[in-house]
Amino acid sequence: MTDAPRARPLSPHTSIWRWHVTMATSIAHRVSGCALYGGGLILAAWAVCLASGPETYGAFQALMGSILGKIALFGLTLSAFFHLAKGVQHLIWDVGFGYKPQTASLGAVVAIAFSIAATLAIWGIAAMTGAL
Repeated sequence: MTDAPRARPLSPHTSIWRWHVTMATSIAHRVSGCALYGGGLILAAWAVCLASGPETYGAFQALMGSILGKIALFGLTLSAFFHLAKGVQHLIWDVGFGYKPQTASLGAVVAIAFSIAATLAIWGIAAMTGAL
């Protein structure tokens, strides 16, 4: 008799499941929720900097106005709209509709399209009004 440990099998999802849009958007929904927590920290930092005086607030504005700050804010905008759209799809599922694979996939594609379109619209309006 040998005391060597037996090789444990891999989880079945790694070998038999294929990626599809509803799986990807489910994962992205969780990721966008985590990103929104980061946005909450940025909002808290904004409030602290605002209360700390003009110099501190100016430094915060410079950071958020930099290219990295704008990328972060763009990502947060996209995350917020995607999380909203996917949340609406979950509400529809909660009332018992949209479970057919074709309908669920369509809802996932709509959530992606809405989040991209709404983000581009908001950032386009911001650019046209001089807010960027």
